[in-house]
Amino acid sequence: MRGENVAKVSAFILVGFPTAPGLQYMLFLLFLVMYLFVLVENLAIILTIWSSNSLHQPMYYFLCSMSFLEIWYVSNIIPKMLDGFLLQQKHISFIGCMIQLYFFISLVCTECVLLASMAYDRYVAIYHPLRYVVIMSTVLCVQLVGFSFASAFTVSVIKVYFISSATFCGSNILNHFFCDISPILKLACTDFLTAELVDFVLAIVILVFPLIATVLPDAHIVLAVLHIPSATGRWRAFSTCASHLTVVTIFYMAMIFIYVRPQAIDTRSSNKLISAVYTVLTPIINPLIYFVRNKEFKDALKKALGLGQAPQWDI
Repeated sequence: MRGENVAKVSAFILVGFPTAPGLQYMLFLLFLVMYLFVLVENLAIILTIWSSNSLHQPMYYFLCSMSFLEIWYVSNIIPKMLDGFLLQQKHISFIGCMIQLYFFISLVCTECVLLASMAYDRYVAIYHPLRYVVIMSTVLCVQLVGFSFASAFTVSVIKVYFISSATFCGSNILNHFFCDISPILKLACTDFLTAELVDFVLAIVILVFPLIATVLPDAHIVLAVLHIPSATGRWRAFSTCASHLTVVTIFYMAMIFIYVRPQAIDTRSSNKLISAVYTVLTPIINPLIYFVRNKEFKDALKKALGLGQAPQWDI
């Protein structure tokens, strides 16, 4: 039992990416450009879907929600990174760290449930095409999106409560560029077994169950596609879910690499690098994966930008 006179940590220092000052400015510009690109890219998607009646379909409702999620996601992490690169303001208060951690966990868990909802949407589209409009109604889409956010934000309250209840009275140097679960718990100076157990159990509920709910429909879709006799038909059917499968694979591979692998092969530098991939690069490439080959969306975007067919002038 530690003495009562031990000073408790009231703030953390985010190590970030320690480099020479000149390289810090280059990293600032790099991440600033990436941040602005994510904002512009996803705002364009949201506004295009909102303004185009032809895109008022279940799939695009989910993609619009995903874009909103990506904007919130990067805005929770990158501004503090930019502050550290440019002004070397690496301090973050304990409360500020817990708030950032809460939104980070909430948004990650929301994406897990949202990906499962999107998998169900694709499953219905391929297995029940004639009843698709009836089954995937606007009301159901709103309920699925609402459940994704509500369940994730509720679970995160419990996770962060137990993490914040641990006592931090030693080093306050957080070897990461944002407040993440594992680096924070490594600084705890009391028994945090309960916090780890709660985190593990809730991770199964909000990560593993949605993963199963995502994989099962996708597996059925793949089997259905393989049984299509025509090669053209197989390709056309597979193209409807290929983008979703790609995003799911990238997302869960990063999650598994960071949070599931044994601590014996844990390397903090690689942790930060992979974290940068799924916190910064993933929000950039996800919309590209979904929309780069989507003719319907590209036509709607051109129309929204006034780049449609040129007017025909009478001569």
